[in-house]
Amino acid sequence: MVVKKVPPTIIPVHEHRYGIVRTLRCKNHNVPGTLGRLASAIGAAGANIGNIQTVQLGYHNVIRDIDIIVDDEAHLDRVLKSVTQLDVTTVLEVRDEVLQLHLGGKIKMVSTYPVNSLSDLRKVYTPGVAEVCNLIRKDASLKNLYTSISSNIAIVTDGTAVLGLGDIGPVAGMPVMEGKAALLQQLVGLNGIPILLNSKNEQDIINTVKHISPTFCGIQLEDICAPCCFGVLEKLKDELDIPVMQDDQQGTAVVVLAAVINACALTRKDIHKIKIGMIGLGAAGLTVAEMISNFTGNPVLGTARSEASIQRHVQRGGIASSLEEIMRTADLVIGLSTVKDLIKPEMVNPGQIIFALSNPDPEIDPGVAKAAGAALATDGKAVNNILGYPGIWRGVADSRARKFNEEMFIAAAEAIVKTTEPGELISQPLNLAVHRAVAKAVAKAAMLTGVAGRQLDEDYFEN
Repeated sequence: MVVKKVPPTIIPVHEHRYGIVRTLRCKNHNVPGTLGRLASAIGAAGANIGNIQTVQLGYHNVIRDIDIIVDDEAHLDRVLKSVTQLDVTTVLEVRDEVLQLHLGGKIKMVSTYPVNSLSDLRKVYTPGVAEVCNLIRKDASLKNLYTSISSNIAIVTDGTAVLGLGDIGPVAGMPVMEGKAALLQQLVGLNGIPILLNSKNEQDIINTVKHISPTFCGIQLEDICAPCCFGVLEKLKDELDIPVMQDDQQGTAVVVLAAVINACALTRKDIHKIKIGMIGLGAAGLTVAEMISNFTGNPVLGTARSEASIQRHVQRGGIASSLEEIMRTADLVIGLSTVKDLIKPEMVNPGQIIFALSNPDPEIDPGVAKAAGAALATDGKAVNNILGYPGIWRGVADSRARKFNEEMFIAAAEAIVKTTEPGELISQPLNLAVHRAVAKAVAKAAMLTGVAGRQLDEDYFEN
């Protein structure tokens, strides 16, 4: 294959900055237009408004809780100054409900069998437990029947690439790991167990995960930076007899592929004929480009901050490109660069599809992209891997799959497509039917490709 040499796009490095959320409890005069004036004052100070909840509705006054998103504490002060200038509004309280929610962590271990008597104790622990231990010693497969191993997923991080915050360390990344675990339990009933690794060394990570692997039926790698994440994933896939997935790679790719399929249907484009460009070729971008290419049969244009990233893309069948060429020629552009406002409105072509997926700040605001002529635009808040990994792991656990393959990931993406409401780009993440559909699709693909540890009957797929 002849590879066209294109100088890498210089994507500026910037400091990632997350907004903060505060809840303002405001007392407003119960007069038409008062809420509008309050919203205008908040917007004039440059803040975004989230949820609005009425706390008390009286004849003269209305008390509401209003969530606002600001850049920092100084920005919050400017918002409060703007609001307090209104003669119809009084700010009663400013609360940080995000921190309140995280107090004490978001997960805990609970017993499935209450121990309320000595009889219970002797069954749950000694001497009764010895009988179960002996059964498993004689037949290791009984671990799936008599322990939680078949429902345990390790969520492993070294904290080197946490969200858009970068290398903040494993302990600072724990709230993210807890969030993943909480969602696994709520959405599909699996036990996500965070594992924080105090090493950035590739071999240390591999050895540690191998040593703890008997506790789990699957390993989900999280927020491990490139290129270390690629070597860790490949070696663990080869050396373990349980499935291993990096959510930033395969989990993201599944959901993006589903959104791409839906976007093409909504805009009446042939997914197998359009030109697709990827801006940003880190752990997520590289894998997204590869999965899309495998699905469509066509190479994806790709550009990144470093030549090494572009060469990895080329080695996986992609085409080296530049930001300018992608924006000029691609029918569908996917941004995973982590660079805010990288795509300027004047770069958008009429009818183009724009996926600006970097979080928290997209490469271009979807509204701005649409105003510039995009036929469809979205960001990473809508196209998020929460739609993928819970159902993927449920399907793995149910089928007792020994490893992942491309067919399982494609099946997951197609299940998300099938459960998307007509006219919508992507499914809603809290819709349990989506996760059940993904689980069934993954389990079926595991069975059809010979990696399942057991065959599920038709009742599983019908219920």
